[in-house]
Amino acid sequence: MMLSRLKPAVGGGPPLGDKRKTKGKRIPQLEELLARRDFTGAIALLEFKRHVGEQEEDTDLWIGYCAFHLGDYKRALEEYEALTKQPGCNPDVWVNLACTFFFLGMYKEAEQAALKAPKSKLQNRLLFHVAHKFGDEKKLMNFHQDLQDITEDQLSLASIHYMRAHYQEAIDIYKRILLDNREYLALNVYVALCYYKLDYYDVSQQVLAVYLQQVPDSTIALNIKACNHFRLFDVKIAEGLLKSLMDSASTSFEFAQELIKHNLVVFQKGEGALQVLPSLVDVIPEARLNLVIYYLRQDDAQEAYNLIKDLEPSTPQEYILKAVVNAVLGQEMCSRDHLKIAQQYFQLVGGSASECDTIPGRLCMASHYFLLRQFDDVLTYLNSVKSYFYNDDAFNFNYAQAKAANGNTREAEEVFLLIQSEKIKNDFVYLSWLARCYIVNKKPRQAWQLYQKMEASGESFSLLQQIANDCYRVGQFYYAAKAFDVLQRLDPNPEYWEGKRGACVGIFQMILACKEPKETIREVLHLLRSTGNPQVEYMVRIMKKWAKENRVSV
Repeated sequence: MMLSRLKPAVGGGPPLGDKRKTKGKRIPQLEELLARRDFTGAIALLEFKRHVGEQEEDTDLWIGYCAFHLGDYKRALEEYEALTKQPGCNPDVWVNLACTFFFLGMYKEAEQAALKAPKSKLQNRLLFHVAHKFGDEKKLMNFHQDLQDITEDQLSLASIHYMRAHYQEAIDIYKRILLDNREYLALNVYVALCYYKLDYYDVSQQVLAVYLQQVPDSTIALNIKACNHFRLFDVKIAEGLLKSLMDSASTSFEFAQELIKHNLVVFQKGEGALQVLPSLVDVIPEARLNLVIYYLRQDDAQEAYNLIKDLEPSTPQEYILKAVVNAVLGQEMCSRDHLKIAQQYFQLVGGSASECDTIPGRLCMASHYFLLRQFDDVLTYLNSVKSYFYNDDAFNFNYAQAKAANGNTREAEEVFLLIQSEKIKNDFVYLSWLARCYIVNKKPRQAWQLYQKMEASGESFSLLQQIANDCYRVGQFYYAAKAFDVLQRLDPNPEYWEGKRGACVGIFQMILACKEPKETIREVLHLLRSTGNPQVEYMVRIMKKWAKENRVSV
């Protein structure tokens, strides 16, 4: 089974600009601050005027506007709601209030407020996005038809394409707008974001560089750059970029601080996950998925399932993760229902036109056939991608199991021994398969040593049973007898005596055929004498007679 890496969150697009420090001591005018997108300064000026009684007619409206663009949606909501309660309220305030509700995730309230506003292009765009959030395709298409060939409407359409994973369509719109508006530098960030989602990380970096040349301290752009480095396995560089962002206290850092904290957890392999991710589950989509991955790595499949059970997957990564969770839980609970769901999700991804020739797609098909125990097909898919996973312990674990289940125990043993993870090497599935490979490959002593290293438990008892039966089946009677002897002492089950008796007779036959050293007869007699069964005396008498005749001291 596959388990995805933790995923960094690239977030949405960048702020349209960055604040710049005011030169000189002259108090700037509101228009200047807004032009520079210095919304913090604008709010300070507006509140000062309100405090000293110089409040203008639209002061409250401008404070709401500035708070909204700072990402302080609760403050914006307070201002806009207060305005709607005033007599003679400007009806356009309702669409501003609706936008604020939308950014707070209150989509029903956003729709209700928007419908109170007069018809406008902004209202149509907002309702277009609300329809997407509700999954209402009919309304979505109705609002889509009212979009016009103007920049704002086309940007809105591109964002819907992005959220529906139609990244190339979004790129086409952004590039078309950029052709006529080279000054819209921020669109390069959106294009870079789409290329990131398409796994073209190098291309994403190149496009992003155009924006960073002009706005080198953009938090959002630097975050995407860090995510690209992470995907290109430059983890140290990625982590350094985010830490420098936090240390520099950039003016736009507050805008994306939750995103930065989230990604630092990802870059640091889940360190601090429980302190950061739970509060972001409903804020950053990747936070829920990464928390699920964290719980899986902590062997807490139930918590992982609780987080993902109500998620309707819409991307290959979400389908894969939901499949993995159901597969793990299904194996733990011996639940056919969970395993069937996992199998279906794996097949859905692996069989899709967009994923069938990708590495994740082929791994999904391998997992699908693994759950069906069709190991010829498992190996067909794993063989096609094994060159990418030579040192990957999880891949080698599954690959070795498939080899062993298909009867190729010699190669399976080699792959099992490539695994470095102590967690996997202590797993009962690993130990039992490796023991079987050793026995079939005529190395029963190594299998016995695997058992001896285990602490007494239900698993060690199960491994002992397996060693006893596997050794007996392939004619490795010496270790079969030793295993059955221990089993008999732990549990006086008549079946264990029968196994031990048969194994002892098998060793004696091998001694007679000169396939075992004569001296082994001493240990066989020792094993038999430790059993209080009436059949022992007869067997001991015959073996002692042979030993005397062949001058073997017993």
